[in-house]
Amino acid sequence: MGEPIHSVKSRVAAISIVASAAMATAKFVVGIAIGSLALISEALHSSVDVAATVVTWLVVRFSDRPADKEHNYGHGKIESISALGVIAMLYVLAGGILVASYGRLRAGTPPPVVSAVPFVVLLVDIAVNLWRARALHRTAYDTKSQALEADALHFASDVLGSLAVIVGLALSGLGYAWGDAAAAIAVAVMIALLGLRLARSTVETLLDRAPEGVSDKAEAAIRTVPGVVDIERLRVRMVGPTHFIDAVVQVPRTYPIDRVDEIKQAAQAAVANALGDADLTFTAVPVARSNESVRERVMVIARNSGLAVHHVTVHDLGGKLTVSIDLEVDGELALAAAHDIAHDLERNIREEFGEDVEVDTHIEPLEPELPLGSDAAPDRVETIKAALSRFAADGAIHDIHNVRVRNTNAGEIVNFHCRAAPSMSVIKVHENVDEIERALRRAFPTVKRVISHAEPPYA
Repeated sequence: MGEPIHSVKSRVAAISIVASAAMATAKFVVGIAIGSLALISEALHSSVDVAATVVTWLVVRFSDRPADKEHNYGHGKIESISALGVIAMLYVLAGGILVASYGRLRAGTPPPVVSAVPFVVLLVDIAVNLWRARALHRTAYDTKSQALEADALHFASDVLGSLAVIVGLALSGLGYAWGDAAAAIAVAVMIALLGLRLARSTVETLLDRAPEGVSDKAEAAIRTVPGVVDIERLRVRMVGPTHFIDAVVQVPRTYPIDRVDEIKQAAQAAVANALGDADLTFTAVPVARSNESVRERVMVIARNSGLAVHHVTVHDLGGKLTVSIDLEVDGELALAAAHDIAHDLERNIREEFGEDVEVDTHIEPLEPELPLGSDAAPDRVETIKAALSRFAADGAIHDIHNVRVRNTNAGEIVNFHCRAAPSMSVIKVHENVDEIERALRRAFPTVKRVISHAEPPYA
């Protein structure tokens, strides 16, 4: 298991504090000693980096806290706010350097005393900053931390600034008195440009601008999930390292709720696989597919009305659509109330298919849940089994087995398995089994219900 993200960010930030403080002190001391405004400016720049890194170290410890009641999207935006604070400090510093440089050029201040010491210090500083910038940038990329990315940019600007100071000192050593002030101005300009780059990305994050290409990746990932018909809307924003995605997704209206939930879970996994740290809000919108059959559409209408229907048959008679339905209602319901339910269902079907559709509804009592019961005595089971075998004799149904008989307050419930030729159609099997079931109920009036299961010989 790898090191936790918050530990990685805190460790890298802490190392940067020590490195920044050491190099800023060295450049400031040498700059004062030789009288170089460029080197002092670069030291002050590094001092801002020290302050920024301390803020970064504190911020990353806070930003990785999980979401709570007051901060539903976590605390990642604190990194963007801290980055804005660092940007403000950089611009104040750049302005101060420009003012001081202009004053030196106007007053004709003598050039600094050039020796090997400042060049050695600056070369060491460049090497250290290159290492720190690379380490911070890699960690910022891995953890999607804006605070660490800001720190990495500071150190990258230090490298450029150090190079400018080296050029300025070299010009001063060659007798160009303006070289040191010009180098300080170059440092200020580089600070301003890098601050502008960081400000742009930070403000875009605070304004919830979708990261480049993330919306396309998220949409492509969701579309790979079986059952997704289309995506109506998709919005993405970043909070710290987490992609928060709001998606309104079309799913077939014939799917049950548990199937829609499976689609949602699969979409979350697909998005997380494509983007890494992702939080998907999935809103399912049921829609009718172009290949949806009339029977499926009728079943959807009944389901949306909370009605139990079966034996839905559909016929096209010379361009006229006819629909027949068995509607189950409470057996104790008055006929007038049951008829109103059937009438409403028929009206909904006509609204879906047109007023000229012919709808016939057969009302029947809703099959109640089976009451509690107990297994019948073995001899009773054998009697029922023998009767079933006798009724099936010389017919297409054979091998009556796994017979179970249960006694309930409503009557006897009989379950049995049987076999039929594997090539026989379902309709033929159903007709033959129905005959056996009817014969059993005629022979045994106490039998309330018969449930059969037909299977091929090799099952």
